[in-house]
Amino acid sequence: MHMNELHYLPLTPDYFLILAGFFLVAVLALALLRHAYLDLGVSSGTAVLLLLASLVGSYFNIPVAQLPPEHVVSNQVAEYSGIYYVIPRVTDWGGTVVAVNVGGAVIPTLMSIYLLIAHQLWLRGAIATAIVAVLLHLVAHPVHGVGIAVPIFWPAVITAIVSLVLAPYDAAPLAYIAGGMGTLIGADLTNLSQVRGLGAPVASIGGAGTFDGVFLTGILAVLLASLYHPRRPVMQSP
Repeated sequence: MHMNELHYLPLTPDYFLILAGFFLVAVLALALLRHAYLDLGVSSGTAVLLLLASLVGSYFNIPVAQLPPEHVVSNQVAEYSGIYYVIPRVTDWGGTVVAVNVGGAVIPTLMSIYLLIAHQLWLRGAIATAIVAVLLHLVAHPVHGVGIAVPIFWPAVITAIVSLVLAPYDAAPLAYIAGGMGTLIGADLTNLSQVRGLGAPVASIGGAGTFDGVFLTGILAVLLASLYHPRRPVMQSP
């Protein structure tokens, strides 16, 4: 498989543009509400660049392993749960390439580590990530030619509920952490054994099948910071 065949948009252009629309909504929220990015823990410019980098980075995959050769699906579009995923064209087939997506895995992981440190959410982050991972593992589905996929809005919905219950005052950063890491672990990493036999040219961790869910949890974090910001209780001195 040639290196240029590893890089492709995970969704068809029309669905990718829908995600770009969500990105513009988040940018507008950050522009109008200063407390949004303060609650999230990054500057407005950093938040915008983070989401933009995730969109652009979704095109790039870093190969980490290759599975034995099998029948492959090539140059097609696969539908799952109303979303159309791109199956890249391959010309030199040597087996499914297991890769890590830059926008859907590398960037969310690095940002989650930063938020864990900045907000000291180690325990709640671990609990929330575990809950999201277990629930998404149950709904993850192998898609022929693509790999593992989850319904697009499930990661954001599950993450919103878990974050608001576990950390109402830190819901935004916890949503980013649990949504991104929980989706990657529950949908992709714990289902890697199911990739063989699907005929996928590239099984991208955080790529096609899960990128949309990971990206929308990033949008969710920004919107939670924008729309939901309860005041912390003030400790009364004795």
